[in-house]
Amino acid sequence: MPSSSRTQPKDAWTPAQRKALFAGAGSWTLDAFDYFVLVFVLSTMAKDFHITIVTATLAITFTLILRPVGALVFGPLAERFGRKPILVINIVVFSLIELASALSPNFETFFALRVLYGVAMGGIWGVASALTMESIPTRSRGLVSGVFQAGYPLGYLIASVIYGLLIGAVGWRGMFAIGVVPILLAAYIFFRVEESPVWTATRVAAQTASGSRAASGSRTAGTDERKPAFWPAVAANWPVLVFAVFLMAGFNFFSHGTQDLYPTFLTVQQHFTAGTVSLIAVFYNIAAIIGGLVAGSLSERFGRKRTIIVFALLALPCIPLWAFSTGSIALGVGAFLIQFMVQGAWGVVPAYLNELVPEGTRAVLPGFVYQVGNVIAAANATIQALIAQSAGGNYALAMALVAGIIAIFIAVLIAFGPETRGKEFVSAGADARAAR
Repeated sequence: MPSSSRTQPKDAWTPAQRKALFAGAGSWTLDAFDYFVLVFVLSTMAKDFHITIVTATLAITFTLILRPVGALVFGPLAERFGRKPILVINIVVFSLIELASALSPNFETFFALRVLYGVAMGGIWGVASALTMESIPTRSRGLVSGVFQAGYPLGYLIASVIYGLLIGAVGWRGMFAIGVVPILLAAYIFFRVEESPVWTATRVAAQTASGSRAASGSRTAGTDERKPAFWPAVAANWPVLVFAVFLMAGFNFFSHGTQDLYPTFLTVQQHFTAGTVSLIAVFYNIAAIIGGLVAGSLSERFGRKRTIIVFALLALPCIPLWAFSTGSIALGVGAFLIQFMVQGAWGVVPAYLNELVPEGTRAVLPGFVYQVGNVIAAANATIQALIAQSAGGNYALAMALVAGIIAIFIAVLIAFGPETRGKEFVSAGADARAAR
C-alpha cells in the first residue's frame, strides 16, 4: 500500500465515498419530498376532485402497496447492471410521474399515476442504500445510516417549506409540478458518482471465474455470472427475512402513523393556517433529522438493537403532548419530541437491514423487505381516517392509538432479532482497509 494511504487520517473519506453518500441520501430525500407533497395537499386535492378525505387517502394507501413491486423491479436490475445506472433511471421515472400527476384531469387519473409512482418509489430505497452502504467505510456505517435515513424527514421538511411558501401561488398542482426537480440529481449521479466498489469487485470476480472456466473448456462457463442470487438467498434465510418484514411493517406504521395525517389533523381539527402547519412541520422534521443522526451514531457504540428499543419506547411519553395538547406551541413541541424518537429509531434501519441480509442481495432484499412492510402498513392513513371519522373527526385519538401500540410492538420484536453491528461486507475488505 502506498505510504500516502498508510498516513491518511483515520477519519478521512475519499471524494468517491462522499459523492456516493450525497447520491444515496439525496435520492431518498427527493423521493420523500415527492411523496410528502400529497400529504400536504390531501384536503385541497380532495375538495378540487369533489371526494372525501377518506377516499383521497386511497392514493396514499396504494402508493405504499405498490412499493414492493418497485423493489422487485429495480433491485434485481441493480444487481445485474449496477447500482448507479438503475438509480439514475429510477429517479427519472418517479420525477416524470410526479409531473404527470400535476396534470391529472380527475381523481381516477391521479390515482392511477400514484399507483405507478408507488412502483417507482419502491425501487429507490434499496438501490440507493446499497450504493451508499457499499461505498463507505465499515466504521462509519452507523453514522451514515442515520444520515441516509434522515433524507426521509429532510424531504418532508423541504415539502413543508415549499408548501408554506408557494401553495397560495401555485396551488396543489404546482406542488406536484415542482416534483420534477429530482431529474437534476439523476444527471449529477450519471456524470459524477462512481459505481459501488462492492458490486464492481463482485462483477470482476465473476468475469474472472467465467474466463477461467472458458479457458479450461468448461461447458458451464459464464453461467454463475448470470445465476440470480435472490431466490436461493430467500430460501436459505427465510426466518430472518420474515422477521425483517414484520419489523419493517412496524416501522412503517410508526413513521406513517405519526406523519401522514398530522398536517390534516392540524388543518382540519386544530384549524391552523397553512403557514402554521408548515412551520410546525419544519420544526418536527428538523427534530427527525437530528434524531436519525444521533441514533445512528449511538448504534455504532451501543448496538443496533438496543438503540432502536430505547428510541421506540421513549416515543410513548411524547404522545399526550403531540396529540392531545392545545395550541401551536405545545403541539409543535410534542411533534418535535415524537419525531426525534420515531425517526431516531428509523435512523438505525438502513445499516441494520443491509447488515442483516446475505451477500449478493443487498440491492434487492433490504428494499424488498422494507417495501413488503410498507404493504402491511399501507392502509394506515385510511385506517386512521376511518377511526377519526367514527370518533367525530378526532384525528388525535386515531394517531395516538397507532403510535402507542406500534412503539411497543417494535421494542418487543427487535429484542428477539439478531445484532449486526460491525459486520463486514464481502468484497469490501480492501476498500474499507484503504479508508481506515
